Amino acid sequence: MLEQAHLVQRTQRYKGLIFDMDNTILRSRIDFPAMKADIAATLIEQAVLDRQTRVQEHTVATLLETAKASGRLTDAMNETLWARVADWEREGMRDAGLEEEALELLHELKSRSYALVILTNNARQAAIQALETTRTLALFDHVLGREQMAALKPSPSGVNAILSLYPDWAAADWLSVGDSWIDGHAAMQAGVSFVAYRSKSEEFAKRSIPALGRLERLSELTHFL
Repeated sequence: MLEQAHLVQRTQRYKGLIFDMDNTILRSRIDFPAMKADIAATLIEQAVLDRQTRVQEHTVATLLETAKASGRLTDAMNETLWARVADWEREGMRDAGLEEEALELLHELKSRSYALVILTNNARQAAIQALETTRTLALFDHVLGREQMAALKPSPSGVNAILSLYPDWAAADWLSVGDSWIDGHAAMQAGVSFVAYRSKSEEFAKRSIPALGRLERLSELTHFL
């Protein structure tokens, strides 16, 4: 079980924070179950994935990675499916608002000189647009989307890309925050500590993904800093 950690000391143990975007900083309206069902149905209909594929255990990213690993996914189909994912993202991020307490937290972290980075499996341009709309883009030092990763979360590729931007800092200087097990897995594989936000503890336990704790409110993040 993920447990709430208590404030032990006020020393600044981290230098940077990595945030997932959807349902962590932004209140996303992307219909992830419908998007996944759409992509899975196409992959199965085209015989790229077997009908026995346990779709419920996948994200869109891991479905497409599995399809790619099968050797049956053509470059053209892969491109078409990612374009369809981008359509879902654009529609879902239209008029997206901020998670409660997100703005206040970001301003506090910025005032304390933390490096703030967004790491999202979304297309970078869609992320930029959503952050501009919510007037939070300027608060982040970097925004990394799927174009900046060799492989999507749960791969640690994106986290490692962030670490490479700060070569003088260690992985232990970073704390990652996200709402999904894929965020936790990516952080764990890169040696970065992780805090879960409004996530299902059983998803982390099932995959043996450690977390410092679980947040119900974003303001609780300060207890881990």
